[in-house]
Amino acid sequence: YDLSSWSAGLVYSAEERMVLDRSQMIGCSKLFLDLCVPVGLTGTKLGCAEGGCGACTVMLSKYQPTSCRVCVCSPLGEWVSGPLCSLHHCAVTTVEGIGSVAGKLHPVQERMPKSHGSQCGFCTPGIVMSSMLCSGTTLHPAMAGHRGGDSKVNFGVKLVGVATVSNLSAACSSLHPADFLPLDPTQEIIFPPELMVDTLTHQHTRGVNTNTYLTPSLSVYLFHYLSVHHSLCLSFSLFLSLSLSLCIVFGASCSLTLLGDVLKAAVGKLPPYQTEVFNAVLEQLRWFAGLQIRNIMTASPISDLNPVFMASGCKLTLMSKGGERVVVMDEKFFPGYRKTILTPEEVLLCVLIPYTKKVRHTHTQTHTNTYIVTSGMSVTFAEGSTIVKHLALSYGGMAATTVMAKNTASRLLGKQWGEELLQDACSSLAEEMTLHPSAPGGMVTYRRTLTLSLFYKFYLTVQQKLVSEGAYIEGVRADYISATEIYHQTSPSSVQIFQAVPDGQKEEDVVGRPMMHLSALKQATGEAVYCDDIPLYENELYLCLITSTKAHATIQSIDTAEAESMPGVVTCVFAKDVPGSNMTGPIVYDETVTCVGHIIGAVVADTQAHAQRAAKAVRITYQELQPVIITIQDAITHQSFFQPVRTIQRGDLDQGFTQADHILEGEMHMGGQEHFYLETNVTVAVPKGEDGEMELFVSTQSATKTQSLVAKALGVPASRVVIRVKRMGGGFGGKESRSTTLSTMVAVAAQKLKRPVRCMLDRDEDMLVTGGRHPFYGRYKVGFMKSGKVVALEVTYYSNAGNSMDLSLSRALFHMENSYSIATIRGRGYVCKTHLPSNTAFRGFGGPQGMLIAESWMSDVALSLGLPAEQVRRLNMYIQGERTPYSQILDHITLDRCWDQCLEISSFTQRRAGIETYNRDHRWTKRGLSVVPTKFGISFTAAFLNQAGALAHIYTDGSVLLTHGGTEMGQGLNTKMVQVASRTLGIPSSKIHITETSTNTVPNTSPTAASASSDLNGAAVHNACEILLHRLEPYKTKNPKGCWEDWVTAAYFDRVNLSANGFYKTPDLGYDFETNTGRPFNYFSYGVACSEVEIDCLTGSHKNIHTSIVIDVGNSLNPALDIGQVEGGFMQGVGLYTLEELKYSPEGYLFTRGPGMYKIPAFGDIPTDLTVSLLRDAPNDKAIFSSKAIGEPPLFLAASVFFAIKDAIIAARKESGLSGPFRLDSPATPERIRNACEDRFTKLCPPAEPGTFTPWAVVV
Repeated sequence: YDLSSWSAGLVYSAEERMVLDRSQMIGCSKLFLDLCVPVGLTGTKLGCAEGGCGACTVMLSKYQPTSCRVCVCSPLGEWVSGPLCSLHHCAVTTVEGIGSVAGKLHPVQERMPKSHGSQCGFCTPGIVMSSMLCSGTTLHPAMAGHRGGDSKVNFGVKLVGVATVSNLSAACSSLHPADFLPLDPTQEIIFPPELMVDTLTHQHTRGVNTNTYLTPSLSVYLFHYLSVHHSLCLSFSLFLSLSLSLCIVFGASCSLTLLGDVLKAAVGKLPPYQTEVFNAVLEQLRWFAGLQIRNIMTASPISDLNPVFMASGCKLTLMSKGGERVVVMDEKFFPGYRKTILTPEEVLLCVLIPYTKKVRHTHTQTHTNTYIVTSGMSVTFAEGSTIVKHLALSYGGMAATTVMAKNTASRLLGKQWGEELLQDACSSLAEEMTLHPSAPGGMVTYRRTLTLSLFYKFYLTVQQKLVSEGAYIEGVRADYISATEIYHQTSPSSVQIFQAVPDGQKEEDVVGRPMMHLSALKQATGEAVYCDDIPLYENELYLCLITSTKAHATIQSIDTAEAESMPGVVTCVFAKDVPGSNMTGPIVYDETVTCVGHIIGAVVADTQAHAQRAAKAVRITYQELQPVIITIQDAITHQSFFQPVRTIQRGDLDQGFTQADHILEGEMHMGGQEHFYLETNVTVAVPKGEDGEMELFVSTQSATKTQSLVAKALGVPASRVVIRVKRMGGGFGGKESRSTTLSTMVAVAAQKLKRPVRCMLDRDEDMLVTGGRHPFYGRYKVGFMKSGKVVALEVTYYSNAGNSMDLSLSRALFHMENSYSIATIRGRGYVCKTHLPSNTAFRGFGGPQGMLIAESWMSDVALSLGLPAEQVRRLNMYIQGERTPYSQILDHITLDRCWDQCLEISSFTQRRAGIETYNRDHRWTKRGLSVVPTKFGISFTAAFLNQAGALAHIYTDGSVLLTHGGTEMGQGLNTKMVQVASRTLGIPSSKIHITETSTNTVPNTSPTAASASSDLNGAAVHNACEILLHRLEPYKTKNPKGCWEDWVTAAYFDRVNLSANGFYKTPDLGYDFETNTGRPFNYFSYGVACSEVEIDCLTGSHKNIHTSIVIDVGNSLNPALDIGQVEGGFMQGVGLYTLEELKYSPEGYLFTRGPGMYKIPAFGDIPTDLTVSLLRDAPNDKAIFSSKAIGEPPLFLAASVFFAIKDAIIAARKESGLSGPFRLDSPATPERIRNACEDRFTKLCPPAEPGTFTPWAVVV
């Protein structure tokens, strides 16, 4: 290793600097996080290893000798998981380096917790570090929290004794500038002087995987290395830009951030006619990823900048040992996928971006969603005319490389800019920009249509500019102008409305108050401990899974010889190593794999890197089996269903349809959803050395289930296994049952080797093996009257369960009518057995699927009658005392109140009128509005799970240690339990502490799921505290003027037991499918949401303009936490219904295994105007302190966004003469929106006939 020129890198921690010496630099494969963990810097999290989620964001700074200043670069992002040697001469600031709970918080760290912006907290350190660089950005409260005190942002607005919108002005913000610490100058980050050195020396190091990392300073060294090494990664330390008379030259080492800064300065100084290319580049930079990952350029076929560079004729200067050469970036530059014309000996020296000339030369660039289609277009006109002299049309995402539409461009030369040219261009592009129906990436019809839509936007933009420059040409129609407008994010605002605590409530009684999440401060400083943050044990090993690459096959052989010979490998673990029973789930375990990602075994090694490398070296041969059933339609064809097939029916369906004025039939598919908890599944198993005892630290919602299955696999009683759960970085149902597959594997390995074993799945592993929300397909037949009243419904559901029954279906049937009273109804549910990883519980658990299909037929009824959808919905809504299809009487129904208040606070009538006006005035953008109710049943549908335990200890100093059966995953359960105990015992919450959930303190716990955990565990905690209070009562009576500590001390000396177990079971629950009798739910939560959206009819993109939510949470235990759950659940639903799309190959391989291809909601997806109101004066006598569950009910309210999009599409289709019901599947992605907005462009790109090709991805 030639490390002679390495100087120290530097990492800040809260207390000290950590200097990296040369020995730590050795080995390119070593990562930054590998050094953070051993020294306790665990705040920086690895959420996806792609730089996509932001959890790993840190701050990077470096001294630039050319400018004699310190450059604070973009957050490190994905380079946290990059090679350590790339940080040469850099200062890296992690979240620990800016503040701590024990020391002093940085204002950014303080604002997020106080604004209630942290829930699970796993990504909070990343958001804090992003906020350090990005002030004034969006999300409330997680992103806008650091602006707390800004009068433009409303945090936690509370209404005191106010019930009407007209009195909103009486509301006051609960947070003010005085509530926050000012910035202390001593907290400013100081760049270490020892790193302020000349960085233009060269150095290199070689890693164990043969990659050489080089930071050259002189070309003689660079080209020497290039001629010797075949695998080389370059890291330049010199940033350079140079302005010349005809162009600006950017050195190859320029970051995109610097590129943007220089171009912005040029645009501000130069005449507008010279800077059109610069503006196009700047527009693209707005869309290109985030600051964390925008400093990397590739030869990607969907690059955002390549089409602009090609369309504008940018030149590239290349250098090699033989000298320099200049090439034009044109269609020849990319000879193949991710390949360029550079030879192995060449490097890119600089990029020349030209000025535009002072002739009638228009350059623009338009863009649609990354990973779909990008474009760059340029046109030059003959002097003094509108005749096309030169035209360049460049597209990304339409081939393996960025391509030029040369035929179309040539065809249009010499033509007048006008309607005839447009027609010719579209026809020619439809012929030239073709894709095979099986093309990688799919969405073929959509991508082809986009090439026309984007050109049309370009055409209108050019036409508009020509008119502004005085050309004799027809102007752009007023209603077409919106197609030329560039989208800019509007600064969002939000209002949260909740009922204040009653007058006279004691200050120390925190129930009903917006108490901060107990872990929020620790989360913001990175001090909150998650499972993988537990320090390494001595002799600890790491496990990596071996999974199937086939969906349905028999294993012929497993060859581990190569893997076991690799460095660090200790052993491989397979079914034969299970000392107990391998039957720990519903799947029959044999030599047959039933999905891609089926766990076959594992490799155990000394490090994660060694285990992962060895796992890839295991050779497995398969005998593939037929049929391979992937989709619901495959299952229907092969009649592949789990039993039983459930049915709920009320009334005579034939008679109901006979009475109806109209009968309508339809169908709908709803895609699945990945949980995407930021903390993936993780387990640390520690054998205790005697009697088969084992302790496991697990990120799970189901401690008892994990305990029982681990014990079963180890062949020991459950009493020998202890499961401990401190907190989770999110769960959403995904860690209810599926986490046990990893825990049992890790436990078996630990038992075999008698050593601690750890495993935290990488994001792509987790997405592959754990399953998600069930995809659904629904068929319906609905009978209704002319008024819109539904009198009969028959609905059939098919859910894609995957390869095991797991947790499937029943809630969909219980929510098949959503909030509507239907006299005669029958619902039937089939659970499809397919060759996919088993799908499982996910927030709402079948309810969101069943209710969405209900709203689909409700929408169809309104469309077929030509009535407003809100009128038809309101007409059919339940009223007090009516019965559900499963015979449960609805009492204390608040649906009508939620509905009326939602219409009021959203100004629905005025908003609808404004939308109608907008749609009349805009052809290519349309707005839509929808109001949707929800009725969600609260309880486990398996009656035996509706129980909970708690344990409370009072110590002699008066402090209280509380334990309960629930697990903390960000929802604030522990905080609420402390509030319950505080009120019951009558002591301040500061005296009460919860350490963790463990099976050796509270046994036989139910999963933390079904939204019931606050109800169940709260009642159990209340019971335990009441027992203790009863024991202390004699001492309070004897000493009424005494304090809590006096009573506790007196009881202790009187030998009173100061420890108590609490227990609760929900009464009168149980349902029988055979007789359709019983009471499946303890009560119902109600809510209504109204949403307004705007769609781009040409690209299919949409923006969320407004959402108002009114939801009944009873008497809220903690309004801040409940509103956080409403907002979070709603946004997760926005992802479900509009963004998140799982892509499977026909062979069952999951393509979408990370945020690069699987898009979850980001800050920009939050409605620009968001109001959340907790319904006042709605106590619930069936739960602790008259509260209601909140976890799952809000998610479905995001269906209001889906149907607002559908409403906008209706307006777009009307422009093309289309009316009546139409099918819109979920999620409403840009592809589905664009394809539904049929127009002259879509007609030029008809889809291929189904069955004539094998699609790249299938709808599962």
